[in-house]
Amino acid sequence: MVEKVQRQRGLGRGLSALMADVGESATGPEAAPRQPDMMVPIEQVVANPDQPRRRFDPELLNDLAASIKEKGIIQPLIVRRKGEGYEIVAGERRWRAAQQSNLHQIPVVIRDFDDTEVLEIAIIENIQRADLNPVEEAAGYVQLMNKFGHTQEKLAEALGKSRSHIANTMRLMQLPEAVQAYVTEGKLSAGHARTLITSPDPVALAKKVIAGDLSVRDTEKLVRKAAEALNPDGAKSSKPAARGNAKSADTTALENDLSANLGMKVSIDHKDGAESGSITISYKTLDDLDALCRIMSTGR
Repeated sequence: MVEKVQRQRGLGRGLSALMADVGESATGPEAAPRQPDMMVPIEQVVANPDQPRRRFDPELLNDLAASIKEKGIIQPLIVRRKGEGYEIVAGERRWRAAQQSNLHQIPVVIRDFDDTEVLEIAIIENIQRADLNPVEEAAGYVQLMNKFGHTQEKLAEALGKSRSHIANTMRLMQLPEAVQAYVTEGKLSAGHARTLITSPDPVALAKKVIAGDLSVRDTEKLVRKAAEALNPDGAKSSKPAARGNAKSADTTALENDLSANLGMKVSIDHKDGAESGSITISYKTLDDLDALCRIMSTGR
């Protein structure tokens, strides 16, 4: 028996609308309970086969199941109709935990999404999760940009993250799968991993970093030494002071990102551990200068 509740108006289209609905599905003490459209038998609900998230932490799932046993499902799942039942759009963790808790019915909010929107909102929900590892987060950004044409600026605005955070996180996808796995397993931090992107052998150096429990700064030194060993002539021609002040991988990535967007060369002078620095923008023509002034004055 399905218990019907008052239906709410469906969403409009677009990333902002999808973001609004995913936000309403968030769980946590700060999230106000939402009225479900209906209660449905749990066996009528199935997972999305295209769900981009493949790994569900067993310990966190057990904790959620214990919470659901005590308090029930506070926030309903977002679903769409599929055949005689319903397919999950957002909330698969709650569905899995509810199964562990032996619930017979679960609260749902029904939305009319097509296949593309289902994938998009599933990616967005995953990105919003606090326990998402950096590689999963990076993969989500890449999917949103490649599949749906979202720009880094649009993602930054919609997700409440800085554009540089999105750009630097996406760079993790340049690493070999073995190094990405170390990040996923928590053996390497995102900072360590980004430092290894420019190294001649990221996998070998990653193993050294893990074995030696090296800091990010020590990892940067290790990468520089590996590069010098690979190109001794270049190392000899470099001044020691210059090597000592070499920019971090994140700073270089941000320079490239800004340069690509402005169409002008950008240089960032920032020392590790410092809060301040300087940015130099080089222009070739007065037209470039006019364009830069226009961007800085209008924000476009």
